[in-house]
Amino acid sequence: MKFISFASGSSGNCYYLNAEGCSIIIDLGLGIRTFKKTYKDYGCSFGDIQGILVTHNHTDHTKAVGYLSNEFHIPVYTTEAVHEGMRKNPFLSKKIRPQELKIITHLSPFQIGPFTITAFPVPHDSYGNNGYIIRYKDVVFCLITDIGHITPEIGEAVSKSTHLVVESNYDHQMLETGPYPMRLKKRIEGPYGHLSNAETAQLLANYLSPELIQRVWLCHLSEENNKPELASQTCLSALQNLPKLNHIIPQPLPRRQPTGVIELLCEC
Repeated sequence: MKFISFASGSSGNCYYLNAEGCSIIIDLGLGIRTFKKTYKDYGCSFGDIQGILVTHNHTDHTKAVGYLSNEFHIPVYTTEAVHEGMRKNPFLSKKIRPQELKIITHLSPFQIGPFTITAFPVPHDSYGNNGYIIRYKDVVFCLITDIGHITPEIGEAVSKSTHLVVESNYDHQMLETGPYPMRLKKRIEGPYGHLSNAETAQLLANYLSPELIQRVWLCHLSEENNKPELASQTCLSALQNLPKLNHIIPQPLPRRQPTGVIELLCEC
C-alpha cells in the first residue's frame, strides 16, 4: 500500500492511497492545475482513482473536488451534510455532478476496490465531518484532521491504527501571543476548532496501541501558530515516557510540498 501527502495545511490538503492498481484521494483542497501536474510528476494515473473521500466542506479540503470528479467521472464519498455544505460553498465554482454523489453513513463500512473504509464523526465547525479508517490487508490507515476536541470515536480509531495521520494544528503559546484577532483565537482553540500540539500528544499517549502502531504523521500544522519541530517534539516527549511507545517518532507532514511515495507496511 502506498501513501502520498500532496499538501497538509490551511492553504490546502490532499492525500493519496494506492493498492492493487486502485487509488483513492482524501480531500482535494489544492488548485486543480497544481494537483494534476504533481500527480503526473509522480507517475500516477488518473484512471486508477476509484473514489474521492471528503472530510468536511471547508475550501482548503474541497477546492478542486468538483473539477477532478467531473473530468474523470470519479465518485465522491462523504456524508449527506458535507455534500450539502459543498453545494452551498460559494468558493467551489465547480459542483459535483449528481451521478458522482455517494452518500456515506458514520460507522457503516463501505468498499472502494480493495479498501474497506469506515467514516466516523469528528467535531469541527461544519456539519457531518469525517475521520476515516481505511483497511487493506493488515494495514489500518487512519486520517483525522480538523478536530475541536477528543471524542470516544476518535480515541477508538487511534487505538486501531497501524498508520495514523492526525492533526497537530497549533502551539498554545504561539497562538495566544500571535497576531490573530481574539475571535479567531477563540474559534481555533474552542471545542469545534482545531487540536493543539499538547492535545495531540495526549491523544497519542492515551490511545496508541503499542502492538499495532507503526508510523505516525502530524497534519494540518498552522503556518502562523506552529512549527514542525515544536509539534514533533511535543508529541515525542509524551511518547518517550511510555516504554512501549518510545520508538514512535511523529513526523510532521509538509504544508505545501508532497512527501514522496511512502510504503505502508505492517509488521504487527
